Amino acid sequence: MKLIKNGRVIDPKSQFDAMADVLIDGQKIIAIGQDLSQKGADIIDATGKIVAPGLIDMHVHFREPGQTHKEDIHTGSLAAARGGFTTVVMMANTTPTVSTVETLIEVLSTAAHENIHVKSVATITDKFDGQTLTDFEALLKAGAVGFSDDGIPFADAGQVRKAMQKAVAFDTFLALHEEDPQLTGVLGINDGAVAHHCGVTGAPTVSEYSMVARDAMLALDTGARVHFQHLSAGESVDVVRFAKSLGAQVTSEVTPQHFSITEEAILTHGTNAKLNPPLRRAADIAKLIVGLQDGTIDVIATDHAPHTHAEKDQEIIKAPSGMTGLETSLSLGLTHLVAPGHLSLMALLEKMTSNPAQVLRLDAGYLAENGPADFVIFDADAVRNITDDFASKSSNSPFVGEQLQGVIAYTICDGEIVYQG
Repeated sequence: MKLIKNGRVIDPKSQFDAMADVLIDGQKIIAIGQDLSQKGADIIDATGKIVAPGLIDMHVHFREPGQTHKEDIHTGSLAAARGGFTTVVMMANTTPTVSTVETLIEVLSTAAHENIHVKSVATITDKFDGQTLTDFEALLKAGAVGFSDDGIPFADAGQVRKAMQKAVAFDTFLALHEEDPQLTGVLGINDGAVAHHCGVTGAPTVSEYSMVARDAMLALDTGARVHFQHLSAGESVDVVRFAKSLGAQVTSEVTPQHFSITEEAILTHGTNAKLNPPLRRAADIAKLIVGLQDGTIDVIATDHAPHTHAEKDQEIIKAPSGMTGLETSLSLGLTHLVAPGHLSLMALLEKMTSNPAQVLRLDAGYLAENGPADFVIFDADAVRNITDDFASKSSNSPFVGEQLQGVIAYTICDGEIVYQG
């Protein structure tokens, strides 16, 4: 048994927020209350710290199989635990893509050896061809938690509609990356002053919100559960809000990088700030924050996308987009949302625990008696310097060198300590 003592226990699902102790037996919470004691229990002192459900990230790239020079399931899991995450969902843009039961079983078999919960989506279309729908029924039975062609937007609206109808038939959800390739120049850079300074035409906001609008209306028409990934444009927030008001079963996410820094980061951090979708303007961040405040944006997800130094150390047009994000996510939320007063700590944690669990329909993301013993324990006020000493194989982050709030003391998964700071 383990006994977490003297912490401020916050559970977004029940809105519980009080000084309390938590008693754990095996993989379950036995009791939450005042002045608990248990003979022989291992004591974890949480004095001055927050005790919250283990964080959930529904959008990570662990690069296995086929791209393990960037990351693999083991190193990605280490990075997740160090960032306070006890559950993550891998995207399917591996080599080969997770389009078949055989590949999915291979991925999940490897993931089963890790000490956090590592799950995976399968692709919507075979090998991302945009046309041939995968075997949803067989992939769900094999363990897929949903479907996404993340990284490859759908050009064919008819195929999107068919995919949504199939998702309804099998009671699952689609996660969509929305960037119309016909409206973009160089991916990864906002089409504005910074892109023009770099001598390129970038990706305008309309390339995102036009596709969000199309697919939000298709979701309304079909009744499908649709999750919009990594919103970056202010107009996208407006569209999602409108679709929800009509009754569409849509949810959305934002990454910490998109609510923390603007396109100007390209000028100071180079290719480490090149992302898909790109960093936008301060006006977009303002709308993203309003979306978080009013519930239009349900989830904060990292889009953890590791690349090697060699891959990033190229001219801006050639370098791949993406950044490593698991080990800075909570700190960015504390620094850029909670500290300025945009969100309460409860609201931040809701976007990182109970809400993604609800989208994924997982028994996770909450603290309750007889519930899962998954926790993050952290000092919300402590400040740390971000170095490139990540647990991830990669360190492609524009936040290296920054000072951010939040230091994780423990990550506990299934009642076992999987990271201790």
